[in-house]
Amino acid sequence: MSEAVVDDIVAVLPPLLQSLEALSFVARHLNPPDFGRVMEAIGAPDEALRSVRAQLCEWPDDFVDVRAALETASDAALSAFTGLRAVLHGQGDLVAVFRALRYSARAQEALYPLSGRFPPVSDFFLDPSRRDDEILKARLAKPAADHSGVMHDHNEPGSRGGFSLYVPEYYTPDRAWPLVVAMHGGSGNGRNFVWSWLRDARSFGAILIAPTATGPTWALMGEDADTPNLLRILASVQSRWNVDPARMLLTGMSDGGTFCYVSGLDAASPFTHLAPVASTFHPLMAEMADRDRLRGLPIYLAHGKLDWMFPVQVARHTRETLSLAGADVTYREIDDLSHTYPREINADVLRWLNGK
Repeated sequence: MSEAVVDDIVAVLPPLLQSLEALSFVARHLNPPDFGRVMEAIGAPDEALRSVRAQLCEWPDDFVDVRAALETASDAALSAFTGLRAVLHGQGDLVAVFRALRYSARAQEALYPLSGRFPPVSDFFLDPSRRDDEILKARLAKPAADHSGVMHDHNEPGSRGGFSLYVPEYYTPDRAWPLVVAMHGGSGNGRNFVWSWLRDARSFGAILIAPTATGPTWALMGEDADTPNLLRILASVQSRWNVDPARMLLTGMSDGGTFCYVSGLDAASPFTHLAPVASTFHPLMAEMADRDRLRGLPIYLAHGKLDWMFPVQVARHTRETLSLAGADVTYREIDDLSHTYPREINADVLRWLNGK
């Protein structure tokens, strides 16, 4: 690798990774009244990234893929900051904030293929508690298993009904692996939402499916076209990878969390655990659910005390209703969480799924 290429990589990776961490901070702490304070807290890591991005030199053809990944990831991160700062200066609303944050997922998708080549990138895609785990790092340093990593099946941006998939690069078929099916919020898609869970699936060893709803959002009313699609996707994955039938989690954010109840409380559901996040729940769901299905069903319910879309009182009542119906409810109320996804719960959810 030429000295110029090494210099560029050394220069661009720190501000790029810092910018992506800052975007994750905004996404986690996004609460409309606090938007200005959150933006102030992250500072301006994008300024350093913008400066370095402009100085990238022409690289030899052997490194075109690396340069393209860094350029695409950097440009997406910078687009996110541009959108956020526009709202900060009065040009846009909360919808524009969500739209800007979608660029973070695009940046991560572009950057992830470099995780096997550059340790700082690999560390970024690990839970902080596992970044000094030499055994895990040794597994990740080996050649990736066939049919592992990030994959997309009919899940291009703007499409509906497909799914994105992550299989740990150290996957082996000689044991059964826990499965996480993580569903996006309203108007979202699985290709973006997969990045809310990939770091944890990679760190702790789980197969991850991020499906996209067949319609604008999940089938919360009327005919349910999404459950049959989930079962189709599940069957496809189970036919190729060794999934543990005793550790199959259905989780989701907002509308995706609500759909956990719609689909997951059905008597025929194959999922062994449910983890709705920042979702709503109607008592009729419990009344209509199969009693045998509810009895002892592990449900991890997470909600923010600052949730402006589904007030926390809804979650507290849901906990009570489900517990009285016989479910085994674990309830986590997060003081500083608004209506956003709290990625910090993922490791705890995986421990709960694994019975630890």
